[in-house]
Amino acid sequence: MGMKLCDSDFYFMCVVWDEGPVRSGELVKLCRERLGWKKSTTYTQIKKLQEKGFLKNEGAVVTALISREEVQKEESDYFVERTFGGSLPGFLAAFMKGRTISGQEAEQLKKMIEEHCAK
Repeated sequence: MGMKLCDSDFYFMCVVWDEGPVRSGELVKLCRERLGWKKSTTYTQIKKLQEKGFLKNEGAVVTALISREEVQKEESDYFVERTFGGSLPGFLAAFMKGRTISGQEAEQLKKMIEEHCAK
């Protein structure tokens, strides 16, 4: 299933991931505080994302059915494919331009590369 989310869907799912499982009434309050949404907007969003299979709303309790990591992976794959023709080095070169990273971050990246390197 495609897991690309528009910005408003993503921000809403972040609230669900952070707080879920969460009562729908509480979710309305959180979305008003964090996103500036009206009650009707939140309920429309719950219904929309339930229909898409991203969450469930049972007994007025909202639970995510997909993980933040699944969405992050799909979003990043799509971005690297569309913007850099699937080239991870191309993406990293653009990302690193004008930046420096800490020694700890460099070690983490080296470790990740070693773990995912085709043997």
